[in-house]
Amino acid sequence: MNESTHIELEAAVFRRLLNHLQEHTEVQNIDLMILASFCRNCLAKWYAEAAKERGLELDYAGAQEIVYGMPYVQWKERYQGEATPKQLEAMEAIQRRRQESGQP
Repeated sequence: MNESTHIELEAAVFRRLLNHLQEHTEVQNIDLMILASFCRNCLAKWYAEAAKERGLELDYAGAQEIVYGMPYVQWKERYQGEATPKQLEAMEAIQRRRQESGQP
């Protein structure tokens, strides 16, 4: 497989991931963080960093709009629920383990 085709496939998969996350608004960011150690906001940060590395002007809010398919404030109002005590406990346990192991 040549490099161009490889990049096109990666881009198609990324677009499909974004579409999937935009369609499944019932999946909360905290759930993603607990299960996969990343969430929509992480994707937005990575997107903005990649743009900056290439000399492009795309701030975090702009990257969030790409990832969420709408401004983050709007998504948050429509879809973000309150974290449950169980979710908060799981997140705190993950953060403790990361700190103990020296991970960011």
